[in-house]
Amino acid sequence: MTHYPHLLKPLDLGHVTLPNRVLMGSMHTNLEETGDWNRIAEFYATRARGGVGLMVTGGMAPNPEGGVFQGASGLYSPEDIAHHRIVTDRVHDGGGRIAMQILHAGRYAYNKDCVGPSPIRSPISPFPPRELDEAGIEKQIADIATSAARAREAGYDGVEVMGSEGYFINQFLVAHTNKRSDRWGGSLENRMRLAVETVRRVRASVGEDFILIYRISLLDLVPDGQTWDEVVTLAKAIEKAGASILNTGIGWHEARIPTIATSVPRRAFTWVTKKLMGEVSIPLITSNRINTPEVAEAVLAEGCADMVSMARPFLADPDFVRKAAEGRADQIAPCIACNQACLDHTFAGKISTCLVNPKACFETELVLGPTDSPKKVAVVGAGPAGLSTALALDGRGHKVTLFEAGKEIGGQLNYAKQVPGKEEFWGFVRWFGTMLEVSNVDLRLNTVATPENLAPFDEIIIATGVRPRDPGIAGEDGANVLSYVEALTGAPVGKRVAIVGAGGIGFDVAEFVSQSGESPTLHPKEWLAEWGVADPSLKRGGLANPVPEASARAVTLLQRKNEKPGRHLGKTTGWIHRATLAAKGVKMVGGVNYERIDADGLTVSHGESRENPQLIPADTVILCAGQVSERSLADSLTALGRSVHVIGGADLAAELDAKRAINQGTRLAAKL
Repeated sequence: MTHYPHLLKPLDLGHVTLPNRVLMGSMHTNLEETGDWNRIAEFYATRARGGVGLMVTGGMAPNPEGGVFQGASGLYSPEDIAHHRIVTDRVHDGGGRIAMQILHAGRYAYNKDCVGPSPIRSPISPFPPRELDEAGIEKQIADIATSAARAREAGYDGVEVMGSEGYFINQFLVAHTNKRSDRWGGSLENRMRLAVETVRRVRASVGEDFILIYRISLLDLVPDGQTWDEVVTLAKAIEKAGASILNTGIGWHEARIPTIATSVPRRAFTWVTKKLMGEVSIPLITSNRINTPEVAEAVLAEGCADMVSMARPFLADPDFVRKAAEGRADQIAPCIACNQACLDHTFAGKISTCLVNPKACFETELVLGPTDSPKKVAVVGAGPAGLSTALALDGRGHKVTLFEAGKEIGGQLNYAKQVPGKEEFWGFVRWFGTMLEVSNVDLRLNTVATPENLAPFDEIIIATGVRPRDPGIAGEDGANVLSYVEALTGAPVGKRVAIVGAGGIGFDVAEFVSQSGESPTLHPKEWLAEWGVADPSLKRGGLANPVPEASARAVTLLQRKNEKPGRHLGKTTGWIHRATLAAKGVKMVGGVNYERIDADGLTVSHGESRENPQLIPADTVILCAGQVSERSLADSLTALGRSVHVIGGADLAAELDAKRAINQGTRLAAKL
């Protein structure tokens, strides 16, 4: 008897039956742009072997002008078809099924040749689109249909036509971007003509025995977005035009509402998909922040959808479905929705991977095979670097002892998990604990590693992390001064707070001290109200006025650099942190000198001449001025002539960079 009867139930599409209700949603990883088709094939085949019901590739451009950027992958030639056949053959050999997403970026294309319904530049691209004439629209439809036919020739089991997230087709659907007065604009019938005709032509090009997914936007979350009646009308027309499945999308990329970051509540938008259930007879897929089998099962059991889409969870653990089916859900490496190694990499033009699982997209390069010469290895420090290294070494067959001076594992992750919106870190630490329990690692808590007790080991890995940097401010030893560690672990904080340092930790602490009560991430209705998300049957596009909760304290966030605070936060999440604090009235000040701290607060000045000293009234001053590496043990061992490997924060103190630490530790384990 399965624990997940709805999730693991087959889905009959008529010409084919999917083995379960799990879709691996589309992710653009930049792998296709490498041209290494064996590597691309292994990425997808690994997930096929993990049991996922159906996968969707990253977006493939139907033509050069529709590519997200110049040179974006697509199916333009017989040679391209042969390359994609390598992927589909490997997936089928692994027992999986795969659909190719056809993505026309429209005005979102970072491309001077981009096109759209009207010449309105997107806020996320410097290039205004060329307004298409009748012949130009026909060309785009024909190219999308041709791409679908080529996908079938390349061995794909289906295609997904991207009609949401503010891309080309979505741009025709809303008055926000479609200002036309011909038969492609104006009335709803005209605005949805492109979407319906595209699906009709795609179906005609691929035949009836081929999966055709249409990605439909349920909440545009931009001004002049679709009404709910328009969404329902479109859904019915798309079904009639020949779609097999509707996959639901939430929010345009330019929307100023987060939809997939870790601060978004789990399954925050499944209620919208549920509104569409019963309006069409083809299956509906729901998505966004579904990251465990328990959450997915509940979504399906409650009738919110016929299938669930999970994308990044399959970066974190390609065996997600298999582990769930085998009763090993607690061993599924969790997607913490941090965006640091996936979306941040994608938008920076780098290969995507995963903070939790650095093997993702590097399956042919980062191989943790059995060792031919097992060694006795000591790992010192049970933070993310030490934990990942110990587990990877154990998996290869080494005899590993993990020393931790504290009473618990997790290191700096235990501070991160206290921050509102970072609740997923609790599960991350818990997963590390589970994996240690099922491993052969000898974990020694409350044990200080010394040169003496490390003497018997063949290899020593130092992962002792970081300690807070001393900013050297006069008065920093006062009773009203806390380190970020103290602030995040329960020390009393006054009603007026000055925070020294506006890096990632400073922002985390600002969110921590400004929050009253439980985080809205744990309360979806509160979160939706805070960000201004409404029922689309009441508000066009689901967009309402945000109602943020007032800050629990008067907070001032300061930094020495004379630049916008938060400038160096994550590429795809930094704006969320800045917007959250701004909504709570947190003051952010750059370009200051820290003069002194006294009982009245923090005195700062400005410029090289340190002019205009100013008191920031504060009951509590919290120091978030960076970290320094804790490598005293490594230095002692080196002085004694021992060879050691230093990783993570002990090697390089840079904020709390778990991504680098885990990647570094895993790669060391692969080579040792």
